[in-house]
Amino acid sequence: MPDILASLPLSAIRIFEAAARLKSFTRAADELGVSQAAVSWQVKALEQRLDQPLFTRLPREVALTPAGERLSRAATEAMSVLRTAVSDLVDTEEGVLSITTVQSVGGHWLAPRLGGFQIAHPRIAVRLDASSRLIDLQREPFDLALRAGGGDWPGMEAHFLIPSAQTVLCTPDLLARLGGLASPADLLSAPRIGAPEFWAGWFEAAGVDDAGDHAPPRLSADAQALEVATALAGQGVALGSPIFFAQEIAQGRLVAPFDITANYGGGYWVVYPAERRRVRKIVAFRDWILAQAAADPLVARYRRS
Repeated sequence: MPDILASLPLSAIRIFEAAARLKSFTRAADELGVSQAAVSWQVKALEQRLDQPLFTRLPREVALTPAGERLSRAATEAMSVLRTAVSDLVDTEEGVLSITTVQSVGGHWLAPRLGGFQIAHPRIAVRLDASSRLIDLQREPFDLALRAGGGDWPGMEAHFLIPSAQTVLCTPDLLARLGGLASPADLLSAPRIGAPEFWAGWFEAAGVDDAGDHAPPRLSADAQALEVATALAGQGVALGSPIFFAQEIAQGRLVAPFDITANYGGGYWVVYPAERRRVRKIVAFRDWILAQAAADPLVARYRRS
C-alpha cells in the first residue's frame, strides 16, 4: 500500500498546523515568514488533495471543520515531536532560558541564588517572569516554570522543589504593640493579613479553635509576597514561608512569634514539557536548582515537618 504522506509535502502540513493553531492565515504567515497568499494556496492545495475542507473562512479568522480538528490534533503532536527531535540534535548549552515563576519563589528564593547559576553556565542568559497566571509551556515562549500545586500537570515533567509551609510573620514593632502575643489564640483579635482559609489551616496546626466570633483578616492578596510586604510595613501579621523570607527574619525585619508552621499540601515544583526533558539548558537549570533546594537547610527542615 502506497504511503499517503508521500504525496503531501511537509511544508503544507507545517503551514496547516500553524494556521490551525493560530486560527488565522495572516498570523500563520507572520510566524512562518511567508506571505498570506502562500498560506492560503498551500491550505487550499492540501484541501484539494484530501478532497474535503479543513477550514471555514470567516471575515477576520478561520475556524476548523471537524476534519480539520482531527488533522490539527495529529499535526500539532507530530510537529512538536519533530521540533523536539531536531532541538535535541542541534541544542547546545547556550542561549536564553525563559522561566516563568510565582512571585514568592522567584523574588525571595531564586533571585538571590541566580548569580551562581550564571557563573556556572555563562553561555545561558536567564529571562525571569513573575506571574500568578498558569502559563501554557507548550504554547507560550517559556522553557520552564516554578509552580505551586500538587505536581500533576498533563504533559509536564515536574520535580518537587520546596514545601508549602507557612508561619506567622510580623515586624518587631507590631509584635511589641500587640503585647508580645503570649499564645496563638491571641492572633484571633490581631490585625491579620491573608485569606481566611489559610488562617484556618494555621489555627488548626496551632490547636486553636477559630470558629468563634472574632475579626476576619483585614486584607488578602493573590500573592504571598504582597501579603508579607504589607506585614513588613507594620500593617498586620501575615502568613508567609520561613524559607522564602529567611533573610528578612535573619535581619530582624520580621519575626516569627510562634514556632508553628502549617503545611498546605503540595508545594513548589520545577516544571517543563516532558518532550523537552533532554534540552541541555533545561537540564542544566533543573539539576542546578534541585541541588540548591537540597543544600538549603530550611527546605530540609520544613520538608520533614
